[in-house]
Amino acid sequence: MAEPKTILERYNETQAKILGYLKAGVSKGGRFFKAKYIAKDLGLSSKEVGTNLAILSEICDELDISRWSYSNSTTWMVTSKSMQY
Repeated sequence: MAEPKTILERYNETQAKILGYLKAGVSKGGRFFKAKYIAKDLGLSSKEVGTNLAILSEICDELDISRWSYSNSTTWMVTSKSMQY
């Protein structure tokens, strides 16, 4: 049986940074995140964040990530998959 992959084996460095940011935000009660603010906080471009969030929305097993709104900057809704009913 294969051993579980570490976060850096499963995701690239940028995705791991974004995922850490989202997990911290969700643990503090956050659910909605704007790409431009994630970019600013992590020193990335908004395009980098948006591209990687789209990828994470497909492959992340720990968080449910979905586009929520497109006004002004894309807003993403993020919830922990373990907390869903």
